[in-house]
Amino acid sequence: MGERKATRARASATSAEIGEQHAAGGAVSAAARAAPPLSLPPYQTVALVLQGGGALGAYQAGVYEGLHEAGVVPNWIAGISIGAINTAIIAGNAPEHRVEKLKAFWDMVCQPAYGFALPPAVEHAFFDSSAPVRTAFTTMQALSAVVDGQKGFFVPRLPPPLPFTQGTPDTASWYDTGPLKSTLERLCDFDRINSGETRVSIAAVNVGTGNFAYFDNQHTKLRVEHFIASGSLPPGFAATEIDGEYYWDGGLMSNTPLSEVIQASPRRDTLAFQVDLWSAQGPVPTNLTDVQGRMKDIQYSSRTRLVTDMMQHSQRFRHVLREVLARVAPEHRDDRWCKLAEELSSSHRYNVFQLVYRDKEFDGNYKDYQFGLSTMDVHWTSGLRDIRDSLAQPGWLDMPENDAGFVTHDIHRDRR
Repeated sequence: MGERKATRARASATSAEIGEQHAAGGAVSAAARAAPPLSLPPYQTVALVLQGGGALGAYQAGVYEGLHEAGVVPNWIAGISIGAINTAIIAGNAPEHRVEKLKAFWDMVCQPAYGFALPPAVEHAFFDSSAPVRTAFTTMQALSAVVDGQKGFFVPRLPPPLPFTQGTPDTASWYDTGPLKSTLERLCDFDRINSGETRVSIAAVNVGTGNFAYFDNQHTKLRVEHFIASGSLPPGFAATEIDGEYYWDGGLMSNTPLSEVIQASPRRDTLAFQVDLWSAQGPVPTNLTDVQGRMKDIQYSSRTRLVTDMMQHSQRFRHVLREVLARVAPEHRDDRWCKLAEELSSSHRYNVFQLVYRDKEFDGNYKDYQFGLSTMDVHWTSGLRDIRDSLAQPGWLDMPENDAGFVTHDIHRDRR
């Protein structure tokens, strides 16, 4: 009970306190970048895996800032939905400019598309007020997103489409993401994304076939449309056309691209930072509004857990098979079953850091479309704190030595 109260106290931090943490974080980041980077074991792949979750994506930006200040440079970034948007900004800029560009993006999209944004001091005053006032204020911000859209991200279609009016696939939605296209073209260098400096993978769903599609810069020249397609969640956003096919948000089928990283061939020793925006754990709802929010948590987090569990079991079988083969006499290794086992086995190891956003007491069922500067600061700072705490744990970065060759770490789970 005491731990729960402490957690609620941390979640109730005012935006002024968060601002101070950001200021302190900036100072720490500068000092950290001047210090020697973390010394990692010889992982062949260092992957950053970014889940979908709309406005909660600022948590991912905070995680990336923590990796950056620690000198951890991913050589593979994979994203879905808002994770794909953050992927474009990270991979589309030089390492020294990535945090700056992420902040520029999130500062912009947390303002209404139409009308005037409240002065930051006024917004912080509402956000830092009593719990009922804060709840009412964040609810109004979510309503503003529905009515006005968000600057540089999406705007409502005017006039709104009628449900039975025939149109085209790229207009069958409540909102137009044209502003996002302009924003990404301004903030991202797509030549850098396609240079191969960093491997980039993003996922979407082919609307016509229903198949899951990965777009990877090792095989495809990625354009802004690929990243927008990954976040084209219906019916809010229309399907995005790519080479004559139409695509929706990849989160409709799987909200994490971790399987793409773990199952990649040839297999490689891998350190993966899996950043999830939906927590499996949460309170049992007592009203219909909270039921909707809890349904989203379970729906999206369950897919992530399923993928992680399947990957861990699969790698354990491959690792054990390798150990068994090592004990087979050389004169039997030409047996066809041994050769097949050789193909299926693997001695490579996988270390997965799970960074999972934990709900704050002010989060409502609209948390994925409640864009506000104060809330964004809380999300960002949570991600920064979680990755700093995770990287500071003794032994967590070590190569796995268990019989599966596969370990997972979660700072919130392992603290319990």
